[in-house]
Amino acid sequence: MNRIFLTPRAKRNFENIVDFIKKEWGDGVAQAFIVKVDDIFNLLKNFPQMGQVEEKEIRGFQITPQTRILYRLKGDKIIILSFFDVRQSPKIKGI
Repeated sequence: MNRIFLTPRAKRNFENIVDFIKKEWGDGVAQAFIVKVDDIFNLLKNFPQMGQVEEKEIRGFQITPQTRILYRLKGDKIIILSFFDVRQSPKIKGI
């Protein structure tokens, strides 16, 4: 079975998003976001190639209207590279 790993950058992105959601909309909305991400991770474990190819080996998947996840497949590993705010200008190279 596929396993999911988060890069340090992805962990920071995730924590920053959760903190922002808590401040703006409260704990309940932040918890709903966490559950949604967990559900998506479970989907990725079963369907690792479901994400759209962004660049070469990097795939992306929309989590919310504002947030996209970027990841790479390596053997049975799904490496989460970043949680990306789609309102920003993307810089996929060097992730």
